[in-house]
Order: sequence, then structure tokens, then C-alpha cells
Amino acid sequence: MKLRILLLAGLCAGNFLLPSCSKVLDKAPLDSYTDESVWKDIKLAEAFANNIYNILPTCTYDWGSSINRSFLLSPASDEGFNKFDYAGVRNVINKGLLSPDNAGGFDIWAKNYSHIQNANILLSRIDQVPGDDATRKRIKGEVTFLRAYAYFQLICDYGGVPLVKTPFNLSSDFKVPRSTFDECAKFVSDELEAAATMLTGINQPKGRANAALALAVKSRLLLYMASPLWNPSNDAAKWAAASAAAKRVMDLPGFTLYTGNYADLFTVYNSEIIGARLSNKEYQWDAFTGIEMMCFPNGYHGWAAFAPTQDLVDAFGMANGKNISDAQSGYDPQNPYAGRDPRFYADIVHDGRPTGNAAYFSDRTTNEAQFYEGGYDSDQGYDAWNNSLTRYSFRKYMDTTFNFNTDLQANRFWILSRLGEIYLNYAEAEFQLGHEAVAREYLNKIRLRAGITAPLTESGPALLARIRNERQVELCFEGHRYYDVRRWKIAETTDNKPCRQVIITRNATTGVRTYVYQTLEQRAFKPEHYLLPIPRTEINRTGMPQNPLYK
Repeated sequence: MKLRILLLAGLCAGNFLLPSCSKVLDKAPLDSYTDESVWKDIKLAEAFANNIYNILPTCTYDWGSSINRSFLLSPASDEGFNKFDYAGVRNVINKGLLSPDNAGGFDIWAKNYSHIQNANILLSRIDQVPGDDATRKRIKGEVTFLRAYAYFQLICDYGGVPLVKTPFNLSSDFKVPRSTFDECAKFVSDELEAAATMLTGINQPKGRANAALALAVKSRLLLYMASPLWNPSNDAAKWAAASAAAKRVMDLPGFTLYTGNYADLFTVYNSEIIGARLSNKEYQWDAFTGIEMMCFPNGYHGWAAFAPTQDLVDAFGMANGKNISDAQSGYDPQNPYAGRDPRFYADIVHDGRPTGNAAYFSDRTTNEAQFYEGGYDSDQGYDAWNNSLTRYSFRKYMDTTFNFNTDLQANRFWILSRLGEIYLNYAEAEFQLGHEAVAREYLNKIRLRAGITAPLTESGPALLARIRNERQVELCFEGHRYYDVRRWKIAETTDNKPCRQVIITRNATTGVRTYVYQTLEQRAFKPEHYLLPIPRTEINRTGMPQNPLYK
């Protein structure tokens, strides 16, 4: 707004529009607000704060207008594949070519610091805004959380970053040095604690930051701090802190594991959700932003842009609780989708699975997915250019109660944290502290909710493998796998091997199917890729040190 006034003043001084200049400058604009007016009205200050919520991921795709780190994280790990190379994931990250010059649409540095600047501005001004104390405290608590979340994202991606706690102005020194990861993590932890304190006792509406969400994000932060990437000496005190943080969230009133239809956990707001980001169709331009359009198979006129890999499919065990690699599991390679973990059917669309509401897809003669060669959902089917190259689609988060081809469902949400994640955080921390029985107890709670009644009996390394497998399955397509394999320091194995697909052929006479598994794309992961590179433009501007091994 100040820029607009200065331009008008310049025009007046040059004898342009001279007769009307005084009238223009005397009028307040009708489409924007001055900086000072925002901090004289609590409602305008709150509107300013609401914009900072854009730091949170959503269940829509934003087409590059900002960086949405929700389902985009899936194909950047071994759980997913993106056929259209959104944000350069396929041709940069999956190929192991990441550098300070090419992170492009996957890089969050500038976006996050922009939101941090706005958060710093609000936090420096909110105490002087006229209004009631309760409203100011709530806004301050929300923005404190949002700033902490922005830093949490940054340190997960880059390690230690510059901690900017006050707003920049034209006289600021922009060359803020990098703090260490531990320094940044302590700041984030303290800020999440402060946000929780300010928001305690406030009954926040859905989609707003709340005290429980702040503590849940702190649980995840402390788990990451205790993990091999940031705790190479395996300091037990860090695992104890992670365990205590998870237990604190579990002890909060009002949250329970959702025991209804498992697929509904991700489409119907429920008691397991600790915090979520809402999306309303009123503010979306059309169905092309929706997660259903992005993920449904091509035979249903979806794009299959984000699809599960064969590795993710193989990670789902059997209904009897055994891994498919176990000779006693009952897994049949000639009937690979039979008898699987119930979560498999809730999360994955596979060949033969009934999918969606048949009334919305009247041009099909069957509602069963047909990924076999020549089927509706193959590269010989409808909209062939949109077929899933892995021959699977995600079912998780897909709402089948509306026609995504013609409309957007209102009030969709992306889960920021849920109780199931906290149970898994707790189980992992307790295992690392030597409390294996407790770890099994909480893994069994997750598995029993899914319908797996056989209790776990593993111990030692086998139990650790089970903990990691449970996270891979339970939290798939929720943005966790990308960070889990990095914090465990196993990405050089999981992300350094081919991404596989299945080719299914069907005998037209007998209907018998055969399955051939083959490489879809070669993937590479180098040691430096545990962290993203800081953009070269930022390195050149500030002279700060780059992350290790990047040139």
C-alpha cells in the first residue's frame, strides 16, 4: 500500500493527473488496507494471521502457486510414483540428481521464510492491537504454532537453518548465520510448548491450530531428534524425551482410535484426528485441484497422477498378521490380493477391487478396477494417457460419496496429526528404551483396530523391523515415509533401488490372471540427499555454508 501512495505522489510531482491527485490521496483504497490500519483492528489482524495458515499442507494440489508438501512427498520416497513429474520429483529427486540449482518446485526455503516473516510481523504487533485479551492471546498462540511448524519443516529438510525471530525491515542485516539443528529443534520445541500453553482451554473449531496439535507436532519433533540421523550416539535421554512427549499427547482427553470403517478415518472428521487443515471448495477453482481427480484410475476418469509402488503393496502383510515373505503367511503369488491386511483394501485400489459409486461411472460395465492389459484402467482403456503405470491407485483419502468429475466436496481435510501416529511414536521410543513389551502393546492396538487379531511376538531387530513396517503401512500417503527413511538413515537402501510395477495379463477364456513384476524406473539416492540443498541463490546472497557433500 505504501508503494501505491508513493507512485501516485510521483505522478503528481511530474504534473501528471495534477487536478485529481489530492482527491485520490485523500481516499482510502476499497480493495486493500494500509499496514497501520491492520494493527488498529483485531479482525484485520486476525485476517493477516489466517493467511499464515497457508504454511500447512492441504488435500488439494496447488499447481505450483505455492509448495504443498502433502501427497507430493509420497513419490519422493519408495511408497509412491508420480507419472507427470510434478515439482520435478521424478527427474530430479528420484534420479539422484538433486543439487542447489534444481530443487525447483520441491524446495520450501523461500516459501517458509516468507511465512516466518509474516508471523514475526504479527507477533511483534499483536500485543498493541486494540481488542479483547482472549482474542489476542488466541491469535498469538495460533501464529506461534504456525511459525514453529514452518521452522519444523525447514529443519526436517535442511537441518540447521537461520533462526529469524523478529521481522526484517529495510535496514536489517539479512545475513543471519545458520544455527545448528539442535539449536533450531530446541527453539521449535519451546515455541510449540508456548503455543500449547496459549491455546490450552480454547475450544478451537476444526482446521485451526490447537494445544493438542502443538504437542503432537512436538512429539514428532522429539522422535526425529532421537533418531539415527540426528542422534548418532543413540543418546537414551533423547528417546526418553520422545517417549514422554508421545505419552503426554496420548493422555490428553477427547482423542480415541477411530473404530468405524477404516477408510472413513480419512474422509469423515472423527475422534482420532488431533489436527487437520481444511479445504473448502468455495476457494478452489475446479475439480482439477482435488485429490480424487489426482489419484483415481483412468477408467474412472481420474489421472492416477499419484500411485502406490509395488514396494508399498508388498509392505502390507496378510490378515493373519504375517508378512507376505513368511512361508506360513498363506500368501498366494497367483492370487496376490487375497487375504491381505484389511488396511490394504482401505488404502489401495488394485486389480479387481470394486471402486467408487457405480452411478458416477455409467460408461463402465463393471465397477471393479481393471488394471490388466486391455482393461478399463490400463493404457488401452479410457483416457489411456492417465493410466497408472504401477497398475495401482491410492484409495486412502478418496471420498466416493460425490462425483469428483463434476464437483468438489466441501470441507475436505488433510490430517496433520492423529492418535495412530502418536501410538507409533510411543512404540518406537519405548522400544529404543528397552521396553519391548510396551512397544508390542501399542503396535497391537494399531493392528487390532485394523482387524488383525494375532498379537505380535517379535523382539530385538525383528521387532524394530515390525515397528518400521507398521509406520510404512499405517501412515502411508500421509507424508511420513519420506522423512522416516531419512531419519532412520535407511534411504540409501529404500530409495536407491528400482521403482517397480506389475503387468497383469488376463486369459480372455478362463479369466485367469498372471502377474509379472518389473522395473518402472531406476532410482538413485546419494548420501547428501538425507538433507535438501540450500538454494544456491541463498548461498550466494548470504555466504552461509551449504549442506554436506553438495557442490
